[in-house]
Amino acid sequence: MQKKYIYIGLGIFAALIVMYWFFFSTGKEGGFEILSEVKKGQFKVEITSSGELQALNSIEILGPIEARRYRVGNFTIETMVDEGTVVKKGDFIASLDKTELFGRLEDRRLDLEQERASFEQTQLDTSLVLRLERDNLINLDYEVGAKKLVLEQSQYEPPAIIKQNEYNYQKAIRDLQQANERYRIKTLQEKARMVEVSARLREAELEVSQMEEALEKFTVVAPQNGMVIYRQGRGGKVKEGSQISSWDPVVATLPDLSTMQSITYINEVDIRKIKVGQTVQIGLDAFPDKRLTGQVIQVANVGQQRPNSDAKVFEVLVRINESDDLLRPAMTTSNSILIEEKSDVIYVPLEAINVESDSINYVYHKNGKKQEVKLGMANSNDVIIEMGLEEGQDIFLSTPEWAKDASISLLAELNGKRNQEEDEVISKADSTMRPGYQIRPVKN
Repeated sequence: MQKKYIYIGLGIFAALIVMYWFFFSTGKEGGFEILSEVKKGQFKVEITSSGELQALNSIEILGPIEARRYRVGNFTIETMVDEGTVVKKGDFIASLDKTELFGRLEDRRLDLEQERASFEQTQLDTSLVLRLERDNLINLDYEVGAKKLVLEQSQYEPPAIIKQNEYNYQKAIRDLQQANERYRIKTLQEKARMVEVSARLREAELEVSQMEEALEKFTVVAPQNGMVIYRQGRGGKVKEGSQISSWDPVVATLPDLSTMQSITYINEVDIRKIKVGQTVQIGLDAFPDKRLTGQVIQVANVGQQRPNSDAKVFEVLVRINESDDLLRPAMTTSNSILIEEKSDVIYVPLEAINVESDSINYVYHKNGKKQEVKLGMANSNDVIIEMGLEEGQDIFLSTPEWAKDASISLLAELNGKRNQEEDEVISKADSTMRPGYQIRPVKN
């Protein structure tokens, strides 16, 4: 029993010590003072954002564009390969309903048969008409010869008879000349009629041929190697049973997976730092262990409003240097864009920096004073110290006990230049402003 009481007493004593430490020790300012060492080395300024993979180059898989010439307004997709299917050039993609165009093709085939019949009938009529004209010319030529012979044989006849024979001979010549002219005109007329019916026949044959070719395109095949990605329409992604317009007959897209890009959006506050040519480290949410590299190839000049967000953002395209079979469109990426990199610089954590009067930056030095510092570039964790600290010195990340009574040790080199440097920063920011930046009034 005595041992039991001893253990209970020790437990109560320990509990009292813990309570005293919790309530009294934490209440003292500086009870959790944290020190950090001033470091020197390589410093990177990076902007990190999420993005989405997309093929750098892709082509659209189209249905028969020619069908709209034949008043076919919409196509219905009967069958289609699964999204994500890897296909080769010439492989089946989808089949479209041919009923409407097939009905028009049958009507046009009937028209073609009628045109052929009309062509043949015109040929027969032309042959018959011209043959009759040629027979008439032959008969008139004989008639001229006969009249000429009568005239020659009547030279010993009375003058009146000779004169009459001369008239008959001249009339036969005129009839032959008129018949020749009539035959020439008839020939031209029949040729024109044949040209007309031939043109109608060729037009009908061409239209039937084109409709047959368009009908073949209702079976859609891959124009190149790639992966099938369904087209996003108003009613969602295209699928079996969906209708597509003949004016925009995109069935799917076929991205070239050998060259990919990451599409990301950068906040308007950081967009001025992004430049074409900057290097990017890329990670994949689907494969956390895989790291890729890329390069900024395009920065949008106009901002946009993203869904469910109040901030304006700018689209940035990052081309991925590597080619990997694991990369798929729409995969989520993390993009770390390297803005600037410096070596052999002094830097400290951002938590160590304090500000007074909006222009004096200082740190709490371990030697017991507030030391003014001149700041350089900063990233999400650290900031470069251009003046005021040296490598290996210790500074506070928290506010020490003596902070209230200490005065700031100012840098003589910054006297008269603090506000000037701020104006230079603002001027640089103004020179990089783009359409889409949000301007907010400043309250004094």
